[in-house]
Amino acid sequence: MDIHAVKVAVVDDEAPVRKALARLLRAAGYQALTYASGADFLDALGRERFACLILDLQMPGMSGLDVQAGPLFRQAGVPAIVISARDEREARETCMAAGAFAYLTKPVDDRELLAAVQAASARAR
Repeated sequence: MDIHAVKVAVVDDEAPVRKALARLLRAAGYQALTYASGADFLDALGRERFACLILDLQMPGMSGLDVQAGPLFRQAGVPAIVISARDEREARETCMAAGAFAYLTKPVDDRELLAAVQAASARAR
């Protein structure tokens, strides 16, 4: 699969984080689509097909864990890379038990994130 055809969703309530992650993904050749909330992403999930998702854990309203636990998300089978400002063992274990592909802490290391996106996208194929 051509990497330029790989769509990656970025869900984060902080606009600067969304922009920075999208810029990084696009520079690496991915198509990055950004969403300010879990609800916005889930709405798009019915129209778009994503190779993977970068998902902020702590968001107002619907948290990243809420998104992961939703039936629509589970049916879509999109690998989720959860990012969080907090490096808490319990949060990491909860996300991984809910099916997260990876759990990374902010500020996210670019190489680590791109490696996780590449691995998650390969798994989705």
